[in-house]
Amino acid sequence: MATTLATAAEPVVHAARLENVSKSYTTPGGQQLVLDGISLDVAPGEFVTLLGASGCGKSTLLNLVAGLDRPTSGSLTTDGRPALMFQEHALFPWLTAGKNIELALKLGGVPKPQRRARAEELLELVRLKGAYGKRVHELSGGMRQRVALARALAQESKLLLMDEPFAALDAITRDVLHDELTRIWQETGVSVLFVTHNVREAVRLAQRVVLLSSRPGRVAREWTVDIPQPRRIEDAPVAELSREITEVLRGEIRRHGQH
Repeated sequence: MATTLATAAEPVVHAARLENVSKSYTTPGGQQLVLDGISLDVAPGEFVTLLGASGCGKSTLLNLVAGLDRPTSGSLTTDGRPALMFQEHALFPWLTAGKNIELALKLGGVPKPQRRARAEELLELVRLKGAYGKRVHELSGGMRQRVALARALAQESKLLLMDEPFAALDAITRDVLHDELTRIWQETGVSVLFVTHNVREAVRLAQRVVLLSSRPGRVAREWTVDIPQPRRIEDAPVAELSREITEVLRGEIRRHGQH
């Protein structure tokens, strides 16, 4: 078992690499295998969506890559320390939008005199210019997730891990944030590993879609998404590939249900 960060002396050929990674937990009934032999590379600047039915181990895998947990077996390497964004914004309500971002900058070692200007730059990047002094309760759900994204970007990580960050938003807000995330990914060159159970969201965003089988999670299949950006959820090529992936996903769910 190994979880390591790539050093500056090593040639960087991946943002994250998982080699035969498995994860199990001890339960009253014995060992429960959640992930089984996962091998996955995320290239520098690549956008990968991780797709699967609820309970297949997507979030567990993301936690392993984030360093919040360790594999039971296998090896895992990342290019530096990843930044993590959750479904819930997890902003501190007693701080303003800007101060939430400044806290991440402080933890990242940015000198105090530089923090406000950098926080305002990040707010402008996520299209929230002028929101520095807004309290969390003054922001809509979509705006809160934009601040959470800015805070994640403040960590200057080369890999952004996103655990269903738009799942709680209405369809229109979610669609707008898909556009914003695509733009920010293209502008910054950050690598993204994005967890979702929404097939169309996976195809809308990613360069590559990785499907996990039902528990224990294994890589069941991968698709390269050659549809040019910008994409829309309703675009015919997105819908067509989504139907194909959905059929494979249904097969995985049926197969799991037969055991």
